[in-house]
Amino acid sequence: MKYDCLKDFKNEEFRRLTGVKRATFEKMVDILKEAESFKKRFGGRSHKIIYN
Repeated sequence: MKYDCLKDFKNEEFRRLTGVKRATFEKMVDILKEAESFKKRFGGRSHKIIYN
């Protein structure tokens, strides 16, 4: 189930379906967004020239 569907539920139903409170879930989403942006900023392979 996507978050777009979950955000319309009441707090009790949200916790029953996800297992965490809405505030905790929001903090988790913020942490994941920050980690994803950091990963994209420094992503990719390093440039190494290999001499045989």
